[in-house]
Amino acid sequence: MEEKTFFDTGNVRVTNARFIVNGQTYAMNGVTSVKQAVRHPSRGGPVVCALIGVLLLITGVAVVFGLILLAAALVWGFKQKPTWIVVLNSSSGEAQALTSQDRGYIDGVIGALNESIVHRG
Repeated sequence: MEEKTFFDTGNVRVTNARFIVNGQTYAMNGVTSVKQAVRHPSRGGPVVCALIGVLLLITGVAVVFGLILLAAALVWGFKQKPTWIVVLNSSSGEAQALTSQDRGYIDGVIGALNESIVHRG
């Protein structure tokens, strides 16, 4: 049977027989299911920074420094992005095979993996 490619970009390739990512190869006949997971970044740092900035503004001790801290906290908080994960399930358990902050990319890989699973029957 000829190997059919469903996704091939950079260091990720999905065929009906293999899933290759970052030099690691997973045999598709061992993959029972695929799912997407998400890891949200910790917001603790930006929140603490913002609280200190607001406290400095309210007390009037260092208004300029308080504004700088508040602005830095806002930028820091908005720049944090969730990490999307491709999770493969097999008889030996779960494996986090690929992570990215680009949800569309992970959606594309998961779609290709699902096509591969359906194609093998």
